[in-house]
Amino acid sequence: MASCGPDARVRNPSIERTRSGMSNIRQHHVLQLTSKRSRDRRWYCAAFVGTIAIGLASRSLPPRLQDAVGKYPGDALWALMVFFGMGALFSRVSTLRLASYGLAFSLAIELLKLYEAPWAVAVRRTTLGHLVFGHVFSWQNLVAYAVGVAAGAMIEFFSTRNVKQAEVHNVA
Repeated sequence: MASCGPDARVRNPSIERTRSGMSNIRQHHVLQLTSKRSRDRRWYCAAFVGTIAIGLASRSLPPRLQDAVGKYPGDALWALMVFFGMGALFSRVSTLRLASYGLAFSLAIELLKLYEAPWAVAVRRTTLGHLVFGHVFSWQNLVAYAVGVAAGAMIEFFSTRNVKQAEVHNVA
C-alpha cells in the first residue's frame, strides 16, 4: 500500500545511490566507458582517413593562425587519428582500454624521438617519416596527444550514447 503523506518518499531509480555512493547515472557512464563494445570498422576507417585529411589541411592554415595555435592542433589530430585507427583494429575493447592503447602508442612514438640512430634520423627526414614520427621530443606533445585521445573517447561516448537513447525511444 502506497502512502501519500508528507513523509512518503518519491523514489527516482535514475538517481538512486548505490552502496558505494555512486548514482546510477554515473555508474551507467562508468559502465559505458569500461564495458566491451562492438565498433563498426568502416566508420572508424572513414574517421581515420577524415582525420588525416583534416590534419593535412591544418598545415595549410594562414601563417598568423599557425603562429597563434602552434603545431599542437596537428598533434592532437594525430592522436585522434591513432584513436580511430586503434578503434578499427580493436573493435571489441572498451572505450577506456582503446584510449589507453592510443595514449600508449602515442607515448611510444614520442619516446622513439629520443632514439638517434642514423637510420631513424634518415626515416624522420622523409615526408612520411616526419608526419608519422616527428623530429624532436617535446613534453607538450604528450598533452596534445592526451587531448586528441580524450576527444576520440568523447566522440565515441556521446555518439554511442545517442544511438542507445534513440533505440530506447524507438522501442517505447
